[in-house]
Amino acid sequence: MIGNSNHRIKYLRGDDEFPPLSEARSNGLLAAGGSLSVARLLKAYSSGIFPWYDEWSPILWYSPPERCIIEPSAMVRTKSLRQRIRNGGFKVSFDTDFESVIRACAQIERSIGDGTWIVPEMILAYKTLHAEGYAHSVEVWEGDNLVGGLYGVSIGKAFFGESMFHRKTDASKVALHYLCNLLEMKKFFFIDAQMKTSHLMSLGATIITREQYLLKLQEALSQETLKGSWTNLLRE
Repeated sequence: MIGNSNHRIKYLRGDDEFPPLSEARSNGLLAAGGSLSVARLLKAYSSGIFPWYDEWSPILWYSPPERCIIEPSAMVRTKSLRQRIRNGGFKVSFDTDFESVIRACAQIERSIGDGTWIVPEMILAYKTLHAEGYAHSVEVWEGDNLVGGLYGVSIGKAFFGESMFHRKTDASKVALHYLCNLLEMKKFFFIDAQMKTSHLMSLGATIITREQYLLKLQEALSQETLKGSWTNLLRE
């Protein structure tokens, strides 16, 4: 166990089950330790839990009391963003360069000065999830240059967004626009954006309680998973 001022946090070993979500701290921290295996990650996302930690800590697992989600049809596209989508000269693809997207996301986090939570073992874990057909990327290109994108995990009709980046103005928003279009077409219920930020709220995110989120998640997970490469879905 790991102690803190609230209560003790379970340290996972081997195939230990996650503790009940009611045991999470007020900031959402539920457990520590364990692994980033495909089975563990799929179990976590399917239970309303996600990993979030840095290179100086063990793996930490969170289930916050409130959840930030975006319904695909509710994304806000400002006039300037719509113009950027039409006239920005960007090309968009799915699942063509997953590793470059996740590594770019890690680099963007480091540039803030607070380190990154996308540590090397996270990159390896999500590359494995991608190879297994559960993790997906959206790439935004300007010519042959990758200028923006995002990645996340898809189970059932839920998409668990992990991170996005941009090297050109609005490129990450363009990635989100195309993702939302695809998810709406495929009848996904929501994008789990995890933690509230002013940026996400400006894009149409809403905040719901953990209990509301779990109900939505259960419904989404009752649907078939769109597993495998999404490379050709834009052409459908």
